[in-house]
Amino acid sequence: MHPMLNTAVKAARRAGAIINRASLDLDLVKVSQKGPGDFVTEVDKAAEAAIVDILKTAYPEHGILAEESGETLGVADAKGQQENLWIIDPLDGTTNFIHGLPTYAVSIALMQRGQITQACIFDPSRNELFTATRGAGAFLNDRRIRVSRRTRMPETLIGTSFAPDTSGKRLALWTKTFGQISASTAGVRRQGSSVLELANVAAGRLDGYYGSGLKPWDLAAASLLVLEAGGLIGDFDGEQGWMQSGEVVAATPKVFPQLLSMLEPLKEARD
Repeated sequence: MHPMLNTAVKAARRAGAIINRASLDLDLVKVSQKGPGDFVTEVDKAAEAAIVDILKTAYPEHGILAEESGETLGVADAKGQQENLWIIDPLDGTTNFIHGLPTYAVSIALMQRGQITQACIFDPSRNELFTATRGAGAFLNDRRIRVSRRTRMPETLIGTSFAPDTSGKRLALWTKTFGQISASTAGVRRQGSSVLELANVAAGRLDGYYGSGLKPWDLAAASLLVLEAGGLIGDFDGEQGWMQSGEVVAATPKVFPQLLSMLEPLKEARD
């Protein structure tokens, strides 16, 4: 394992231990709300602090982009681009967590000069560790993973998510599209953790995924997993602007264009 990835795994497991301990007595967890359907707990903050401490101890010159604490700049190149930037989501699926639903994960990625090179996603409730190094494949608990071989939409299982404040015309378009995709596939799942849904595309458990309203920490590590597992990822135009737009579609190579064509109506739902 690459030394930087090894450090990320250590940090993810430390955060996972904090989350697992807290999950044993959820009544004691303090919860606040950042926006409609967007919660944060003291567990998110404690897990993030533990991750940042490990990463900063190992690589004090690196930058940090974390969901709860924001961005800490590190060493930049001549063009002002961060040479090494860790992108962290300490607890993706907080709403699931506070309800005792064990579908959430820790996500840590390393971006080097604009390119994701290391990825680690840890599901503490299942003790599942997803890892990837650019050019070296994707793994689940040290076992090589690949996207599924399904090619026909009626056989596929698709994941989805959208911003919790989606309403009005946007919600109507998303609901209509959800129904159309559900009718054209084996089913659509909305699990409440985009990080895990994308990781499950990489592992072949889901054949595709689409979502919007996502942030860099939702996508950074998971995107590398999908690519290294042989999948495709893009925005709703099929381009590579997903990290900026927060729109993403990921799938097996044969399913990707089919799913993308079904998302055409969602372009009308853009802000």
